[in-house]
Amino acid sequence: MRAIRIREPGGPDVLELVERDDPVAGAGAVVVRVRCAGINRADLLQRLGRYPAPRDVPADIPGLEFAGEIETVGAGVSGRSAGDRVMGILGGGGYAERAAVPAGQLLAVPPGLSWREAGAIPEVFLTAADALVERGGLRPGERAVVHTAGGGVGTAALQLARAIGAASIIGTASAGKLEKIREAGLPLDLGVDRHAGSFADEVARHTAGVGADVILDTVGAPYWEANMASLATLGRLVIVGVLGGMRVQADLRQLMGKRATVVGTVLRARSKAEKAQLTEMFATRFLPGFTAPDEDSSRLRPVIDRAFPLAEAAEAHRYVESNRSFGKVLLDIDAGFSGRGRATGLDSQD
Repeated sequence: MRAIRIREPGGPDVLELVERDDPVAGAGAVVVRVRCAGINRADLLQRLGRYPAPRDVPADIPGLEFAGEIETVGAGVSGRSAGDRVMGILGGGGYAERAAVPAGQLLAVPPGLSWREAGAIPEVFLTAADALVERGGLRPGERAVVHTAGGGVGTAALQLARAIGAASIIGTASAGKLEKIREAGLPLDLGVDRHAGSFADEVARHTAGVGADVILDTVGAPYWEANMASLATLGRLVIVGVLGGMRVQADLRQLMGKRATVVGTVLRARSKAEKAQLTEMFATRFLPGFTAPDEDSSRLRPVIDRAFPLAEAAEAHRYVESNRSFGKVLLDIDAGFSGRGRATGLDSQD
């Protein structure tokens, strides 16, 4: 099979197209013919040598999510058959024509979705669902803040907050991406330009001083003080990324006074059992939203910026690093795709 490997830690040019042996479907797993793979910030960190892969996945092939069809089924797997259209999360190895995937991490591709649409769902929607539901405990009628709202996790989190029944959804992003969020019709009650100073004052005005019940943060250290100021009493701060830095100096009295909760979370390092549990929760609670009517508040849809051919993985990484993307950036693994460009939702499913 063809795959993209990381030759050595470094910039995008260390990504190279190589031939590798096809993976084997071990017990409890399947081999998937990958049609589309998502690009995530974790892939960039792995390429730089800052985020090593787990032991049970290829150490030098990045890729945390995929969409494709099952080719072979390993021993002990039930309810899955060759030819099934599936998507899911991986510990690594997604930038390849085939990948071995634990059966518990598979989601059925909803009817009518293209390979690109399916490939844009697993990592960001599962991350957002885990942060808002499992870690943040967002309930109907509560207020949510989503940082980097124009990114893959951000655009997913905005929609999931609406599906859960949040009373108010606040997003931070650049002015340009806030405009794209509105143009895309994504739920957003208040957009805060991240370049216009602290967002805490805007959150306080919008919530009449009450603050946010749940904050989903992908930035980390630079937002710590404003996050603390923005939390409501009994509020929950869920940290899913540290794009801006990892270390903070905290005022513990403020945390104690608000009786607030701070939770950190990642997906990649979890056990197969934990990933399967999260996958099952998402399949039951949110997967039907991808086929819900447009007017339904539970309606979900992937937001896609563009897709690159597998051989142009280095260019795709450069594009993600430029911070110009809105929503997901993908790799087309299937040779049947022709070139690069914005997805329209009308891509072939074949």
